[in-house]
Amino acid sequence: MFENIDWIGAIMRLIVFIPAITLHEFCHAKFADLAGDMTPRSQGRVTLNPLAHLDPMGSLMIVLSGALGAGIGWGKPVMVNVGKMKNPRWDHFISVIMGPVSNLFQAIVFAMIIRLGLASYDESIIFDTKLALSSGQNMWTYFVGMSLIANTAMFFFNMIPIGPLDGHWLIGSMMKPQARNAWYKFCHGPGMIIFIVLVLIPSSSKYDVLGMFLRSTIYPTVDFLLGLKSR
Repeated sequence: MFENIDWIGAIMRLIVFIPAITLHEFCHAKFADLAGDMTPRSQGRVTLNPLAHLDPMGSLMIVLSGALGAGIGWGKPVMVNVGKMKNPRWDHFISVIMGPVSNLFQAIVFAMIIRLGLASYDESIIFDTKLALSSGQNMWTYFVGMSLIANTAMFFFNMIPIGPLDGHWLIGSMMKPQARNAWYKFCHGPGMIIFIVLVLIPSSSKYDVLGMFLRSTIYPTVDFLLGLKSR
């Protein structure tokens, strides 16, 4: 029953996700702080200390889903007060988008490490825990390669405009107040249910819209960053 559960791989994925989540949430907090909203600072979020940004349940989900070969989880949301920002509409847009942008930046850094020859990119190692653990070189290959994939995935995943994801705030910031409020009300109600349903659809299903979107964006982007021919 438990023969296909990879607990070591799950812990390895968590180690990869910790800096990705930390910088993502820090950027939300830092850019809100720069815009004049002291809420994140008062809650201790303008820091690179991972403990300030990791959500216990979200981290547990990364481990549990990672044990089954996935890696779905979340960090602690950064609370902001848009009304305290100097330019509420666009300052909020910037503070939101800088989270996903930080993941794209990290992906670019890891791609540069590979392109400079400081690490190799080998998916047979990245997706095989036993092979990754077989040597220090393979562990480095795993960490850099998985960090590249994970950060690219976090960028595209968070840009989806539904449920609790950053994308729905970005779409809302471009709407007029009345439409924006209606949009946020939808996303925080029915939109959350739609989001959960999309996440729960098995990857083997032809209705796995979320999986199809991520597969069609993550790996072509990874190939582009590495200068490889698109698969």
